[in-house]
Order: sequence, then C-alpha cells, then structure tokens
Amino acid sequence: MIQNVDAFGIRSRTNVGIDEIRIEILRKSIHLLIALVPSLSFFIGVFPTTLILAAGVIFYATCETLRMNGKEIPVVSAVTSLAARKRDAGKFVLGPITLGLGAMLSLILYPEPAASIAIYALAFGDGLSSLVGKLFGTIRLPFTGGKSLEGSLTCFTAVFVSAFALSGKALPSIAVAIIATVTEACPLKDFDNIILPLVTGCAALILL
Repeated sequence: MIQNVDAFGIRSRTNVGIDEIRIEILRKSIHLLIALVPSLSFFIGVFPTTLILAAGVIFYATCETLRMNGKEIPVVSAVTSLAARKRDAGKFVLGPITLGLGAMLSLILYPEPAASIAIYALAFGDGLSSLVGKLFGTIRLPFTGGKSLEGSLTCFTAVFVSAFALSGKALPSIAVAIIATVTEACPLKDFDNIILPLVTGCAALILL
C-alpha cells in the first residue's frame, strides 16, 4: 500500500501496490517515447516516419503472436511480459499496436501543428495522466472506469502546454485541452491510444 500526504498533511491510502506501480512506470516510459515522433517527422519527413511506425507495429505484432504461441522473442517478449497489466494476463497485449496506430493516423490525417499536438496528447496527456492517477489519484471520477481527478488535471495541463507552445493561442489551447481531457477520461482501455489523438488532432485543426 502507498500513503499520500495532501496539502493539509492528511494521509490517505491508495490500493496501488508496488508491483502495479513498477508496471505502470515501465508502461508509461515506453508510452512517452512516442513523443519523439514529431521530431523524427520534422527531420526525415512524414512518409519515412510513418513507414518506421508501421514496421514497428508489424514487428511487435509478430513478436506478440509468437509469444502467445509459447515462442519467446529475446528482449521484446520479456519487456511485454514485464509491462503487462493484470487484465492482460494470458492475452495479446494490444497497447503498443494502438499506440503506434494512433501516432501514424495523426501524421497521415493532420497537418502541423495539429499532428504534433495530437501525438503529444497521446504521449504526455495520456501517459502522464495514467501515471499520476496511479501514484497520487484519490478522487475517482464517475463513469470513467476508475480514473482520477488528479490524472485528468495532469492530462489537461500536458495538452494545454503542448497546444499553447505550438500555437501561441491561449483560449483555443484551453478548449483543445478540455476536449482531450474529456476524451481521455472515457473508459476506452487501449483504444484510447487511437481515439485520443484523433479527437485531439481534429479539435486542434478546427480551433487553432
């Protein structure tokens, strides 16, 4: 059990165990790597970056299929097993595939800066909100499948900072961040890796 201390010195307990925290840190460390995609796209172009992402998705899907059939792939299968949540036990771990597809679709469908904002929402908005929610979340939001207010505020902040840094427009960036936060709070499981960047990119394209 982990103890949190709030601003008034009041301790509250969460039901998050050490193993669950370790898994979430590993998962989100991988998740945050998707933030490199906009820079890669800037230097080598959208098409080559999309090909790299597609190759990564295909490679991972192949490794995961082999793992499910009892054939371990060095490093990849070990990392997948270590990063798998309890709900993924004995199942095909879909997260890395939807993560790659979310970034790919953002690059293909949206021009800049909407594409980068969409990918940063995926990397930082979703990634950091989940981590903060696991570590410090105490106020659970209804109809979200257990997501926390602390995590949602983290998502809002991350998306707002990203949108404002790329556009320089404060009020539209707030609107984009609100839309992204509401979307991230929906109980979409691994498919939020696709839906969150698509919704955020669309909002950025229209509002910024």
